[in-house]
Amino acid sequence: MRVLNRFPTQHDDLVHDVSYDYYGKRLATCSSDQRIKVWDQSDSGEWGPLPSKEWKAHAGSVVKLAWAHPEFGQIIASCSSDKTVIIWEETEDEKGEKKWATRASLVDAREGVCDVKFAPRHSGLKLATCSYDGFIRLYEAIDVMNLAHWPLIDEFKAHEAGSTCIAWNPSPFDRPMMVVGGIDPSVKVYEYIEASRRWTVAESLICGSSSGVSEQNEVHDVCWAPNMGRSYQLIAVASKDRNVRIFQISNPTSSVPARLEVKEVMCRDDHRAEVWRVEWNTTGTILASSGDDGNVRLWKANLAGVWKPLSIIQGEDE
Repeated sequence: MRVLNRFPTQHDDLVHDVSYDYYGKRLATCSSDQRIKVWDQSDSGEWGPLPSKEWKAHAGSVVKLAWAHPEFGQIIASCSSDKTVIIWEETEDEKGEKKWATRASLVDAREGVCDVKFAPRHSGLKLATCSYDGFIRLYEAIDVMNLAHWPLIDEFKAHEAGSTCIAWNPSPFDRPMMVVGGIDPSVKVYEYIEASRRWTVAESLICGSSSGVSEQNEVHDVCWAPNMGRSYQLIAVASKDRNVRIFQISNPTSSVPARLEVKEVMCRDDHRAEVWRVEWNTTGTILASSGDDGNVRLWKANLAGVWKPLSIIQGEDE
């Protein structure tokens, strides 16, 4: 598979995250240089050579970005090692010039914030944050016309050693669920129980050794696959132990909490290096993973349901 486009980000330090908007026509990048850059794709499909906007966003490394659904406007959430989450909105002044303005700063975390994810559109304008203090915090813009007000609506401790990544269940037909990865080898699936109004652990997925916290056990990323009519759910996990894993869990459609059936359907170490990101395509049938080997690997299940390598996108020209 060939590289379609390559451009320099012009960041002065390590780039931590690259995030597309809903339509894939805009791109945001963030870095240890404390800056965010937004790129717009040209009509010819090119990116760059210069970002449409860039600004100093935090007092520490900016580690993750997330775009809200466009029905709420052009909104980005960023999180940083400076323990803050900031909500940004693109606005237009009297001269028609566009700029990104700070709408809210969320400062409840006691350690660095390492992930932010907006809830699926059907849940409203909600944001989940994940930090090294082990807590997941949920915020909601009650009035989408007033983005300055993001009350904390819930928080719970997911991992004693610290949480590292989160992903929502995107299905509008299931009760609210999310998956959380941590520094320890467990990945926890949480569900929201309406009767008790609490997030509770529905299942724990063990990645690697279950003996406890280890430098090799940290989970770097999790991603919940879109479900196009399957009778089960798929969750992908990227780990420091060099493995890409896919877990299959029973479809949580009942209104009563029930133990989920979990099966690890793939565990591959083809990257031969730390795996940092996993992402599903829009139908949840192809998984992309990236690692320190500099390659993006694509995975797809065959007719027998066995997950196999589909293609490799090489980060550097041979």
